[in-house]
Parts: sequence; C-alpha cells; structure tokens
Amino acid sequence: MAQTIVIFVTASAIDEARKIGQVLVEESLVACCNIVQSVESIFKWQGKLHIEREVLMICKTREDLFNAVEKRVKQLHSYEVPEIIALPITRGSKNYLDWVVNETETVQ
Repeated sequence: MAQTIVIFVTASAIDEARKIGQVLVEESLVACCNIVQSVESIFKWQGKLHIEREVLMICKTREDLFNAVEKRVKQLHSYEVPEIIALPITRGSKNYLDWVVNETETVQ
C-alpha cells in the first residue's frame, strides 16, 4: 500500500484556505482537506517578529504526491513562502487510509 502523509499548510484567511483545499481535492491531489479556523502563529519574517491569525489546512494524501501538492499550493497561495510541511501517517484505520489512496489514485 502507498505511504500516506498529512500535509499542513497555513493560509491568511478562510477564503484562501477553502479555495486551495477545493482545488486540491477536485484535482485528486489530496483526499481530504480539513480547515481549522483562527490559529495564532508567532514567527519572524524578514527580521521582524509577527503574531498573526491564520487558518490551518490539514490535507491527507499519498507521499508520492507531495511535490505536486507543493507546486499547486505555491501557484494558488498569497504568501511568498507558504508553510507546506508533511508528516508520515504511521498508523491509522485501514479503511480510512485505503480511502485516501483510492481518492488520489487518478494522479500519477
């Protein structure tokens, strides 16, 4: 079975997250995109400390699709350097993980 991953992406607003998530699901790059509203992010950008409200996207897909997801997010995202990070899913419901793979199988 294909290795499954979770990809985290932050966005500036709910509308941007919905747009990106919808495109990723419609194009079968991810099986599912959960959107968590109003996370607080503390980071330095260009030497200045920022405390910002953002939206967190949690996307489930296959590991071999990471590069395609990353490319598509960069095309759609408003940030110069968007957060796009992946973690392996080491365990999960077989039925759910099979569904993730099946939903993304049309993409090579």
